Amino acid sequence: MLTARVHRRDRIEGLNAGADDYLPKPFDPDELLARIRAVLRRAGRLEHTPDSIKTFGDLQVNTQTREVWSAGRLLDLTSLEFDLLEMLIRAGGRVVTREEITATLLEREASPYDRALDVHISHLRRKLASGGEMIRTIRGIGYVFAAKGAKE
Repeated sequence: MLTARVHRRDRIEGLNAGADDYLPKPFDPDELLARIRAVLRRAGRLEHTPDSIKTFGDLQVNTQTREVWSAGRLLDLTSLEFDLLEMLIRAGGRVVTREEITATLLEREASPYDRALDVHISHLRRKLASGGEMIRTIRGIGYVFAAKGAKE
């Protein structure tokens, strides 16, 4: 609760009425942000949940923060590259067709001569380095994320 009421009784009434926190004006913006982070931590929305971090060998993917780490190094993936990797991981070893990827991520129909998806896959594999071997091409069909020893 952010309010101009500064008396002790007002704070008690505000908290008893259901406010998670009470900050009187004037306030320090840094303190407001710190208090917001504290409320989010208490609500469990700032902490990483076990489901949000997936590990495949030396590759770690955090779906909540959209970060990918390889051999302890944070990778600089584009939004589309992350979405592509996440889509393949979520498929759980199932082949994801070129048509499905193109429709979902590129928001258009796949054409036989369109190489845009191949370029994105190539860039993603290069950035993943040794983890790029986990993305396998199924010729004429699509791609599959095949990781041995995966922990979720």
